[in-house]
Formats: sequence, structure tokens, C-alpha cells
Amino acid sequence: MNALTFVVAVLVLMVIGLTVALFALARQVGVLFERVSPMGALVNDSGPKVGDASPVWRLKSLTGGEITIGPRPDRSTLVFFLSPTCPVCKKLLPVLQSVRTAEKSWMDVVLASDGERAKHERFIETAGLKAFPYVLSEELGISYRVSRLPFAVLIDPAGTIRAKGLVNNREQLESLFNAKDMGVASIQDYLGGAPVASR
Repeated sequence: MNALTFVVAVLVLMVIGLTVALFALARQVGVLFERVSPMGALVNDSGPKVGDASPVWRLKSLTGGEITIGPRPDRSTLVFFLSPTCPVCKKLLPVLQSVRTAEKSWMDVVLASDGERAKHERFIETAGLKAFPYVLSEELGISYRVSRLPFAVLIDPAGTIRAKGLVNNREQLESLFNAKDMGVASIQDYLGGAPVASR
């Protein structure tokens, strides 16, 4: 009987110890989340800066019609640079579909690339991108100094660049909208306390 009582007491102490350790670990995880900053879109220093006027482009879409990139009354534009051979771009296509639907009241999503037209037409067909304006222009990418993909530029109705950067996941894409709402060039600037001049 004494042995049984001893074993039960040891088990009770172990359970209490594990409970205390679990709460301590949960607290440490909370502290870690506070210290680790979210990673926004990776901004490059080349090309037009956030707050600058975007170059104005009028381009024919492979999915029909013509699209204006630059000032557009009452509509912002998200230009998303991609390639049919970019696996990260393909991974983000469902995210773009979701963003296009969720933000359609104020923003249009334009897909942009360069290269062989037939290849992109096949990509539009196989990836189900007919709902998006899709433009081919090497000069467009050069004007924004796009060196790596996927890259996105958010332009407001006045034609001002509000956010831009390399985006590898949904969080980085949405960080462009957060940066615009907060009036900063990027989430990193916000965390570092570097506001963009009022516009």
C-alpha cells in the first residue's frame, strides 16, 4: 500500500511539473512571436520608388481588350510579374484569384510577363487565367527594374506607386496592401520606424 501511495504521489508531482513546464513554454512561444517581426515583400532599391509616379503604359491584353497601367480613375492596379516556368508564381496563382475576388471593389490585378506569345497563351489556358488581364512587355518589366520573380507593384488611382516588392507567399503579397494602408514603403520600414513622406 505504501508503494502504491508513493507511485501515485510521484505521478501527481510529475503531472504538476509538466503542467508548469507547458505554461512556461507557452509563455516563451508568446514572447518569441512578439520578438519575431513579420516579413513583408522584399523591396529592391532600383527602379521607381514608393511614392514616385508610375510610368504610364497602355498595353493589349492576351485575354482581350487594352489595359492602362498608371493613373486610372477610382481604381488601383496590382501588376504581378510572373513566368510560366516560375514554380513560385504558379503556387501564388490561387492566392491571386482570391485577392482579385476579395479586393475587386477598389483594385484590378494585371498579370505581366515577356517572351513568346504562344507559350503564354498556352499558360493562360492551362492555368485558367482568362479572367485576368495578361500583358506581354519586356519594357514594362525593365521600367520597374524587375530582376527576380514573382514581383508585384501596387499603383493607386492617381498613378502613384504605393508598394512594391518580391513576393514569395500570401503574407508577402498582402503586406503590399498593409504597407499602402499604413502609408509606408514596406512593412520593414514600418517596423524600423521609417515613414514615407505624406502624399
